[in-house]
Amino acid sequence: MLFTVEWLSTIFPRVTGNVENAIQIKTYMTDSRLKTEDSLFIPIVGENFDGHDFLMQAYENGAIATLWQDNKVLPEALPKDFIVFSVKDTTKALQHLAGCYRDEIKPIVIGVTGSNGKTTTKDIVATIAKEKYKTHYTDGNLNNEFGLPFTILSMSKDTEVLVLEMGMSSFGEIELLSNIAKPDYAIITNIGESHIEYLGSREGIAKAKLEITSGMDQNGKLIIDGDEILLSHVHQQENVVRVGFGEDNDFIVSEIELKQNATVFKGSDHSTYTIPVLGSHNAKNAAYGIVLGRLLGIDSESIKHALEHLKLTGMRFETLTGKNDVSIINDAYNASPTSMMAAIQVVQQMSGFVNKVAVLGDIYELGEKSRELHEVVAEVMNDSITHLYTVGEDSIVISNAMKNKYPTVVVKHFTEKAQLLETLQNHLNKETLILFKASRGMKLESVINEIK
Repeated sequence: MLFTVEWLSTIFPRVTGNVENAIQIKTYMTDSRLKTEDSLFIPIVGENFDGHDFLMQAYENGAIATLWQDNKVLPEALPKDFIVFSVKDTTKALQHLAGCYRDEIKPIVIGVTGSNGKTTTKDIVATIAKEKYKTHYTDGNLNNEFGLPFTILSMSKDTEVLVLEMGMSSFGEIELLSNIAKPDYAIITNIGESHIEYLGSREGIAKAKLEITSGMDQNGKLIIDGDEILLSHVHQQENVVRVGFGEDNDFIVSEIELKQNATVFKGSDHSTYTIPVLGSHNAKNAAYGIVLGRLLGIDSESIKHALEHLKLTGMRFETLTGKNDVSIINDAYNASPTSMMAAIQVVQQMSGFVNKVAVLGDIYELGEKSRELHEVVAEVMNDSITHLYTVGEDSIVISNAMKNKYPTVVVKHFTEKAQLLETLQNHLNKETLILFKASRGMKLESVINEIK
């Protein structure tokens, strides 16, 4: 059971239909095509669609109640006993319902945001929390004004810890999510350049990320990237825990060593940790989880066990073996200049390959500074990258910069992925490592699927 009609009527008192108190709502649905049993249909209004148009289909597929916007007309064929909760706006009603359900279940809530690494950190935190608690967490990256409420509503009544990823592109969005979720703990993984087109500067991005504290009470803990100067103004707050590589952090990550398929590092707690994913940036992401785990009362051995058995959401530095045993790193779910540089640096540290091929696509939402920020990526590249292939539009400046920097590196730019795929056929062998990194809209997985 998710909740009863009686409980819903305390939140949405304008209700008609069969409102017997014993009626139970077992789940919710937004897609009227899905078969459900005793569900609440929540019709979402988008730019190009209106869920209200599909109420009858939802009814036929198991809905017994709906949230219904006042300015919409109910279908004449709808049975008179069908339960209708009238609201002014179904999106706001969804968000309010999620907040009420969170208050009803009362889990420990952990909010995770950041320009890069928030999905990885969310996965790490959830994996550690599961060592001790019944844990529910964001599936994939359902982290916006719809995804976060859906995640809350999909948790079971016995949930003890709720881990929520929070994304944004504009000011006010994380503030909204934080006020719905009311996190007991919050993590800001870093401040990069994602969405700078809408937020104006990295300072603006930092301000937007700090909105995650909006829904926290005064006893909540904020775990931050202590190496980020744009967050230095909150360092002295009593509820802040700083994590990073610098010696003035509260939890320090050091002695990082990249193995073939793992990263080993030491924490300032004198423990050594291993994660089955590569990169110093991922060691820092793991450190956020370690600190959070300790705050939740989870012992060191359980944390180590969780990290060693970590499974991440797909396309986040995912190592694959492709055709003819070629090694592939699929980090193509999303990108910013910061995350692209981090991925490149990891590849440059990896040994055992004759050829290292970097396939880099466009980074979106960089606004007027797009080409300038793309060019910055080349600054971290060295000639251990034997081949650089860029694809798209603005990524051409990375190729141009690399040509000037290392004339011996094979560099090509493609406007079409089909051309790129044809060239990659020459690299499908066990002596080659291929990195794929780009914004989600580039859909580089279509190329990866052809060679794996």
